[in-house]
Amino acid sequence: MSRRRFIAGAVCPRCAKMDTIVVDMDADLRECVDCGFQEARPQAPSSSELPTRVSRGLSRRTETAAEPVRLMDLSISTKKDS
Repeated sequence: MSRRRFIAGAVCPRCAKMDTIVVDMDADLRECVDCGFQEARPQAPSSSELPTRVSRGLSRRTETAAEPVRLMDLSISTKKDS
């Protein structure tokens, strides 16, 4: 016996009815119980990560030197000017 599960909120691409899509977990098949539409379940995207500024290997190895931060109180300089 196949394990079938309804997908909450799914809309059928053929008849556009909501909550009629069932997924057969064993056969990797989705089908609409209303109009009979069937389609193989889409495969999961590949796990390869797109290269970005954050995910590059070299950016993880670069150590950034710490720098002191100077805070300036602008309210003191404006009182002296007036």
